[in-house]
Amino acid sequence: MQMNLTEIAQALGIDTKLIVTDSIITNVVFDSRKATAGSLFVPLIAARDGHDFVQAAFDNGASATLWQQDHPVPETVTNNYLVVKDTLAALQKLSYYYLHKINPQVVAITGSNGKTTTKDMTAAVLAQKYQVVKTQANHNNEIGVPITILSMTADTQILVVEMGMDRAGQLAALSALVQPDVAVITMIGEAHIEFFGTRDKIADAKMEITQSLKTTGTFIYNGDEPLLRQRARNITQKQLTFGQSAQNDLTIASIMPAKKQTTFSTNIDPQQQIVIPMLGDYNVDNALAAILVGRCYQVEFAQIKTALEHFQPTKNRTQWLQATNGAQILSDVYNANPTAMIDVINNFSQVPTTGRRILVLGDMLELGQQAAYLHAQIGQAISEEKIAAVYLYGELMQSLKKALAERLPVYYFKSGQMEDLIEKLQEDLQPTDLVLLKASNGLHLDRVLQALVK
Repeated sequence: MQMNLTEIAQALGIDTKLIVTDSIITNVVFDSRKATAGSLFVPLIAARDGHDFVQAAFDNGASATLWQQDHPVPETVTNNYLVVKDTLAALQKLSYYYLHKINPQVVAITGSNGKTTTKDMTAAVLAQKYQVVKTQANHNNEIGVPITILSMTADTQILVVEMGMDRAGQLAALSALVQPDVAVITMIGEAHIEFFGTRDKIADAKMEITQSLKTTGTFIYNGDEPLLRQRARNITQKQLTFGQSAQNDLTIASIMPAKKQTTFSTNIDPQQQIVIPMLGDYNVDNALAAILVGRCYQVEFAQIKTALEHFQPTKNRTQWLQATNGAQILSDVYNANPTAMIDVINNFSQVPTTGRRILVLGDMLELGQQAAYLHAQIGQAISEEKIAAVYLYGELMQSLKKALAERLPVYYFKSGQMEDLIEKLQEDLQPTDLVLLKASNGLHLDRVLQALVK
């Protein structure tokens, strides 16, 4: 971005009397440590009050700061202050203004699983033909989405924005902010079921992404999910579906899995083989969504193939790494819910190996009263013929431990016993083994990964 402070003040509808120098703003940050020359610092109020770090932002080179009016303005102002009623609301208002100033096409993506991978795939596909900006990492909430918008350059043609949610109404607000031209729902799972109670309510919340979909826009969704098909009947915009059943507009004609990639073809052209550098038929579903978005924007099929073959997934999404002793580790430790965990175990169980397949699984969070049952259900995906041993970490995994009793070797570790888990794994791991690491991010299994690959 590039806007001077007076334009920003006008966009926010505020007084310019505390603008000392009409600086050019080139980026917006809410972490004072990331402030540089040209930064507008946004002091957000959360567990820590961002106003406590305004001076640190200026010390790091920030050119200006927002300032919430219920905080006393310093008596001596030597830097640029933009006083607003609410700093988060001002951040969102500024992003709305900037979005309409640049006026790109907007592709918005949500879903219980796969939204980050789908975002990465979609951006890679569209970048074959257009100037594209995408959400970085998974900065997909009411802070991350405005920051993504404000990161656009003036020549941006398509913005690919990921949207997450953990409460009703959140996606409705984000959809109103970006007003998508294309809205994508990857699937409905059990993520955040603690807050919603049922998958039906999760589906209702995910459908909020369509509330501000442009009338000329397109709704793309997983047609294998009855909850989405049912709700899509109320959408008047153009619709396209993807999935593994023949009823979808785009589906799989053939699929050939391998350890580090999956080759597939579609019903559009069964002779054309597409390769993605990831394991799993669930990731093929994500690719199908990206293909449909690409076709909406007239990206040639050959370009789509090239993009999918070479796209870079966000770190810790089904990423193969090598342990120091040569064992192969499939890291998927960023997030977990029952659907995602079952999918990755099923696909991991099919990977050819001359050694053993070992599971290292941690608690799945935010499952509420159904947590014990949903953890126990994971046992249905674990075959003693294909899995040699299971390591479990966290209190909730006791339910899976009971479900697996007597079936195969299970090593259980309570929360806080990570060092014991690491020590046991390091003793047991053989160079020919395959290991899957999967848990919610809050379990920090990335520390296990670091210990095995250092």
